[in-house]
Amino acid sequence: MNKGELVDAVAAKAQVTKKEADAVLTATIEAIMEAVAAGDKVTLVGFGSFEPRERAAREGRNPQTGKKIKIEATTVPAFSAGKQFKELVGS
Repeated sequence: MNKGELVDAVAAKAQVTKKEADAVLTATIEAIMEAVAAGDKVTLVGFGSFEPRERAAREGRNPQTGKKIKIEATTVPAFSAGKQFKELVGS
């Protein structure tokens, strides 16, 4: 499912126009990204949590040459599915 298909599904479930559903979905995604980028954790009970996670520096390899390279430490976004989401997918 891509964003357009998700907008269609949200519009149908919420009985709103596609334009309204797109605006709300876009605002929601932007708010989550801004909060995580600022270092906050966003929890949607039953759905899951978005949070920034630290990734330690590590050694990697250049796939073309096989030469060892150093990969710097960084912060990456992470998602953890909630209990209800896991149960729905697992059934």
